[in-house]
Amino acid sequence: MMILDCTLRDGGYYNSWNFPFSVTNDYLQAMSAAGVDIVELGLRSRVNNSFKGASAYCTDQYLTTLNIPSNLKIAVMVNAAEIIGNNGEQSSLLASIFPNDASTSRVDVVRIACHAHELVEALPACNWLKSRGFTVGFNLMQVADRSQEEIEKLSLEASKHPIDVLYFADSMGSMTPAQTSKIVSWLKTHWQGAMGIHTHDNMGLALANSMQAVKDGVTWLDSTVTGMGRGPGNARTEELVIEADESRGKSVNLVPLMRIIREYFQPLKNKCGWGSNPYYYLSGKHGIHPTYIQEMLTDSRFDEEDILAAIDHLKTEGGKKFSYNALDATRHFFAGNSEGGWSPSVSIGGRDVLVIGAGPSSQEHRVAIISFIERRKPFVIALNTHSELPQELVDIRVASHPVRILADCEQHTKLPQPLVTPVSALPEDVRKFLGNKKLHDFGMQVEDNTFNCYQTRAVLPNSLVISYALAIAASGQSRGIYVAGFDGFGPGDRRTFEVQKVFNLFSEQTGLTPISITYTEYDIPVKSVYGM
Repeated sequence: MMILDCTLRDGGYYNSWNFPFSVTNDYLQAMSAAGVDIVELGLRSRVNNSFKGASAYCTDQYLTTLNIPSNLKIAVMVNAAEIIGNNGEQSSLLASIFPNDASTSRVDVVRIACHAHELVEALPACNWLKSRGFTVGFNLMQVADRSQEEIEKLSLEASKHPIDVLYFADSMGSMTPAQTSKIVSWLKTHWQGAMGIHTHDNMGLALANSMQAVKDGVTWLDSTVTGMGRGPGNARTEELVIEADESRGKSVNLVPLMRIIREYFQPLKNKCGWGSNPYYYLSGKHGIHPTYIQEMLTDSRFDEEDILAAIDHLKTEGGKKFSYNALDATRHFFAGNSEGGWSPSVSIGGRDVLVIGAGPSSQEHRVAIISFIERRKPFVIALNTHSELPQELVDIRVASHPVRILADCEQHTKLPQPLVTPVSALPEDVRKFLGNKKLHDFGMQVEDNTFNCYQTRAVLPNSLVISYALAIAASGQSRGIYVAGFDGFGPGDRRTFEVQKVFNLFSEQTGLTPISITYTEYDIPVKSVYGM
C-alpha cells in the first residue's frame, strides 16, 4: 500500500495554492512521521494569468528551498489539457514544464490528470517522462458514470504504455463501495499494473471506498489532511494512515500531524468550509460537479432555497461539468413562456403601490408605515410570507421561487391574502401542497436585461421576487411605486449589487422609478415616511 497525500495540490483550490513556507516544511515533517509515502506538493503548470502560490507551479528551484525528509517521495500533477491539442508539440511542452530530468530534480513522481476523452492524446507523454527517469501515473477523472465498455476501452489504451500506476477518481463523489469494486474489475480487464484511487467525500464514503479498493487490489491511495480539497474534500490522511498502520505493520507518529491540523488546517477549514454537508451529499447522489456547491456556498446571492433549486435543476439539465453560465442559469426558474391569466390592473387600477420588503426598517418604522397605508390607501404588496403589518392592510403576496414557495406552503395556506405567482409554471408538487389557497396566475419569463410588463405576464431579467413585484405594479398601471424595508445587504454584498441592477433596469425600461419611504442603501429616490 502506498499513501499519497495531495493536500497542497487539491487544497490549493481554496487558497490559490498559497501555503506559507513554514507550514509547508512543518507539513513535510508531519507526513514523514505519519508514514505517508509520497506527497504531491502541487501542480506543474505553465498557466499564469493570476496570482497563485508556489504550489501551483512547484518549480525545481522552489523545491530546493524546502526541507524534504529523505523518506518522502515528491509528486507533482499536470493537467492533460495543457499538453494535448498542440499540433504535435507535446514533447516541447513537456520539456518546458520539466526542464530537468529526474536525476537532477527533486520530483520523483509525475501524475497526469485527464478526462476519458483526453487519455489517448495524453498517453504519449508517459514515454517522454519515463525516458527522463520519472515514475508516471495517469489519473482518470469522472469515470463513475462511464459504462463498462468505455472503462474497459480506457484500460486497453492504458495497457499499451509504460504507466507505473493507473488511477481513477471519484470526481463527483457519487461512488459507493460496490461501484468502486465494479470499476476496479472493469479496469483490470486489460490493465495489469498497479492501480490507485482518489476518492471524494460528498456522501461520506471517501474512506470506505478507499478501503474497499484496497480489498480489490488497489495499492495507491490518495488522501489530504482534514480532507482538504475542492468541494467536500477527500479521504482524510489522519484516518487513512490509522487504517494503513494495521495492514502495513508500520509504527507511525501522529503527533506532528495532529499539531499542524490544530495550528493551521483546522482554522483554515473553519474559514473555508470544506467537508461534506447535505448539499454535497445531494451533488454526489446526482452526479453534479461539487464546484457548483462550493461556489454557491460562498456566493451571498444563494440562500438555502436557491441552492436546493439549483441542485434540482442541475440533476435534470446536467451538471457534470462546471460552468459559471450554467450556475447563473440555475437561478432562472421560469425560462419558459408563462402567459398567466390574472391582470393586476383589475386590482390596482391606477392606485399607488407599496411594496413591503423584509429589511429591519420595516419593523423599526412599522407604526409610521401603518399610518402611511391608512392615510394614502396604496395597494400593498408583501413579499413571500413576510408579515410585519396587520394582515388586513396587505392586499396580495407575491412569490417567484418554487423551492421557497414549497418551504412556505403551510404559512401561505394560513395567510388571508391571495398569492400571486406564475401558477401555470410551478412544479405540480408545489401546486398540490398549496391546496385550496387562492392563487393569481401572473406569468413570468426570464430574459437577460429585459423588463417588459404586459397585462397578465412579464419578461424579467431574473427570478428575484422584487423583480416580480415591480412588474406586477407596472402591469397594474400604478400611479406611483413606493418601497419600504429595502435596506440593502451592505456595499460589498453581491445581493445589493444585483437588486440595484433590478431597480436601474426597471426605471430605464418602464419609465417608473420606485421611491423608498424608509432607509435604503440603494441608489433610488428616498422620502421619509414621517413627512408624507
